[in-house]
Amino acid sequence: MLVVLLAHVIATAVAPLLVARWGRLAFYPLALVPLLSLIWVGLNWPTAEHVPTVHIPWLPMLSMDITLRFDSLAAIMSVLVLAIGALVLFYCAEYFHHHEGRIEKRLPSFAAELVAFSGAMFGLVVSDNMLLLYIFWETTTVLSFLLVGHYAERATSRRAATQALLVTTFGGLAMLVGIVVLGEMSGTYLLSELIAAPPTGLAASVGIALILVGALSKSAIVPLHFWLPGAMAAPTPVSAYLHAAAMVKAGVYLVARLTPGFADTAFWRPMVVGLGLLTMLLAGWRAIREYDLKLILAFGTVSQLGLITVMVGTGGPDMMLAGLAMLCAHAMFKAALFMVVGIIDHATGTRDIRKLAGLGRAHRPLLIIATGASASMAALPPFFGFIAKEADLETVLHSEVLGGAAPFVLAGIVFGSVFTTMYTLRFLWGAFADKGTAEPSVRVTEMHRPPVTFLVPPAVLAAAGLVFGLWPSGIDAVLDDYAKTIPGGSDYYLALWHGFGVPLLLSVFILVTGAVVFFGRRRLPRARTGFTPLGNADRIYDDVMRGLDLLAVRVTAQTQRGSLPATQSVILCTLVVLPLVMLALGARNRPEMALWDSPLQVVIGAVILAAALGATVMRNRLAAVLLVGVTGYGCGAIFALHGAPDLALTQFLVETLLLVIFVLVLRTLPAEADRSNVTRSRAPRAVLSAAVGAAVTTLAVFAMAARDTRPIAALLPDAAYYRGHGANTVNVLLVDIRAWDTMGEISVLVVAATGVASMVFRNRRFGAAPRVPQAKPSVAGQPDIGLVTAYSPAAGDVTWLRGSELRDPRHRSLVLEVATRIIFPLIMVLSVYLFFAGHNTPGGGFAGGLTAGLALVLRYLAGGRYELGETLPLDAGKILGAGLLMSAGTAITSLALGAPVLSSAVLYLDIPVLGDIKLVTALFFDIGVYLIVVGLVLDILRSLGARVDAERVQK
Repeated sequence: MLVVLLAHVIATAVAPLLVARWGRLAFYPLALVPLLSLIWVGLNWPTAEHVPTVHIPWLPMLSMDITLRFDSLAAIMSVLVLAIGALVLFYCAEYFHHHEGRIEKRLPSFAAELVAFSGAMFGLVVSDNMLLLYIFWETTTVLSFLLVGHYAERATSRRAATQALLVTTFGGLAMLVGIVVLGEMSGTYLLSELIAAPPTGLAASVGIALILVGALSKSAIVPLHFWLPGAMAAPTPVSAYLHAAAMVKAGVYLVARLTPGFADTAFWRPMVVGLGLLTMLLAGWRAIREYDLKLILAFGTVSQLGLITVMVGTGGPDMMLAGLAMLCAHAMFKAALFMVVGIIDHATGTRDIRKLAGLGRAHRPLLIIATGASASMAALPPFFGFIAKEADLETVLHSEVLGGAAPFVLAGIVFGSVFTTMYTLRFLWGAFADKGTAEPSVRVTEMHRPPVTFLVPPAVLAAAGLVFGLWPSGIDAVLDDYAKTIPGGSDYYLALWHGFGVPLLLSVFILVTGAVVFFGRRRLPRARTGFTPLGNADRIYDDVMRGLDLLAVRVTAQTQRGSLPATQSVILCTLVVLPLVMLALGARNRPEMALWDSPLQVVIGAVILAAALGATVMRNRLAAVLLVGVTGYGCGAIFALHGAPDLALTQFLVETLLLVIFVLVLRTLPAEADRSNVTRSRAPRAVLSAAVGAAVTTLAVFAMAARDTRPIAALLPDAAYYRGHGANTVNVLLVDIRAWDTMGEISVLVVAATGVASMVFRNRRFGAAPRVPQAKPSVAGQPDIGLVTAYSPAAGDVTWLRGSELRDPRHRSLVLEVATRIIFPLIMVLSVYLFFAGHNTPGGGFAGGLTAGLALVLRYLAGGRYELGETLPLDAGKILGAGLLMSAGTAITSLALGAPVLSSAVLYLDIPVLGDIKLVTALFFDIGVYLIVVGLVLDILRSLGARVDAERVQK
């Protein structure tokens, strides 16, 4: 199983390169990936005695182990996913053929997405861990969004992709809640164990109902059915694969998977049977009213998904066998018909049945293929669709689990099947009939004949429907392996002939009634009404989205008024009131607190208090910022007194960098704040500030008093040394024990840096800081007013920094330049030392990166924006990306070396001269942190520094 997934990952990575090199012909070698994977499925087919499984421990405390299980149901779905996936990729090679000799711009990414979807669907059906299944589930959702929105320049494609994403993501989130509920109740997240011993009770019923919401939304069951017809804006290969054989089958698969354990729960049958029947009838009604060939098939798909859901979800081995037979039959004939529509659209330029006439005479092979697939869809013997429909009728008629409801369910299926016959005839007649004309329509006359290779994939699927119709015993044995896992007696088998009986009579009735109604439709004008049962779901969706947009605007208008003080006040009031109320109402221990441990703390505290009070009364912005900085440095001193040199060092470095950032921002503002702003609401602000300080102190005191066992801090030094292989507890926490937290934090840093730079640059933020060769020389001693401006140095001037040559002499400082020239290398050496020493002594990637960042700040302040480009002529975005990639790559490295993800693995190396060296993989994670911090500082200096400098010169 891992081999199949890995093959799809590799194919996804190389697909864009192959398409860029070979164009549409690259789809042929890409089709080999699911095809060879299909061979693996055949060679590893599960049996009752042997079910292949894979278990890789990953995060056992979070139940996130990678557990795969290849049982009979997974094997059945894998055949559909991989076989039709291979045919669709083969089909794409001709579908994307353009006579102009050009390739679609997004074709490389389309190929990668389609291959990735095949792998994600395989991963979904073999996942035994429900959390892993959910990851693959949402992966298919995202890939579906990208594939449906392939023609991004079209508004219809963008809308359809967004609609599909929102609906299926909503269902997926509901399903995730249900998974967590069931997993926590049962103590396991493995599907095999959960089904073997299903939990009971109200919570379990609610959990399974939420999972059903996700499954039914994925399979386009009412009332969440409308996204599927809208998704027909996608290229036809996407419709043939995702919306006929793969993605929409994921929900049906999950229903079939859960039926053995949960079919008797409270919410199950009302949702599965009731909504399934309603879907079959409603979508069938819509299908006979459409003029677009793809929409006829789309609503037909929705209708038959309703039928399949009823069959696999009701319970009982016979109904499961019949449902799986219909699932396989539907995948074959519907994928073939979608491909036929793609060929028609490709050849004639239209899918509108009102513009097609005489196509059957013009292209007999295509007519034969479409007729074979349509015959299976309409359940005509000897095609497999007939066998599946006979099985549906027979098993529902004699279903024990349905009891007295069986006749009503049977009537609903019969009525829905009449619609199936009607829209099948509508499809064939609309696409291929002469329609009373002697000559073909203009579109058919001007069509170009598709090549034989274009016809092969649908022909294979149509022929498969005939082969399995004549030889149903081959597929019966495969489907029966899973059907027998359902409790109850099983005596039904798939066969072309079961003798005369009620199912055969019903089949004849369905075909005759459907044909009579279709061909006599002109005599039933009153039935052709504009009435739509249950309204138009697509319009309801639009109304809901407009309502949500309006609600969002109104809520935002009330909560986000554009006033930063007002927003902060709401946040701080919540911080004061909510925790203190909960503390007052809850249990608490009596606190014990010492005001200070040493006289130095009193002195430092007094300085911090004085600086804080001074910052509140200062009108000068720079003075206020400096006083705030004093409070930060005071906190760093407190950390040092408490024996936390790492925290103290980081605090000092961060505070210094923040001061520089504040200065860069404040130089664009007036030196002093308006007096009215300072004095306005001073008393409420003072009260709120005092309340926040008192609340935080009170909560801290009671939190410390609540500890009644050995603090975890006492265990951290040993854990850091023996598990993280480092003596610096703080650094080991960041790069090993809590590396996941650090990964999230550095990701936030990357996003923050990107956001700040994007807002400042406004159009194009990528690129390095300007360098001296890029500067435009001044003319006649006057500065150039272009984007970059240069000042020519006077003859005989000595410059210590290259960028200083281009600065306004009024802004230069010789002392600062000389000091920078001397100190910069020393700071960089200190930065490297802090980085390498940080695993055992104070320092680390964060401290080292901050030190290097301060060195860049010094270089910028001394030499200006050109000196920044000379110091580090790299794109800040690339540095940030390289750092994030390095940190994330450590996860894979650790896993490959036998250690848990993002934890330390040790490498022992024997290097000449240096001798034995112990290398910890956390070092590479720290390199990523170092690069991200350096990239962040460079991005800030480029945006708030160099960019603002250039704009000020222009003004």
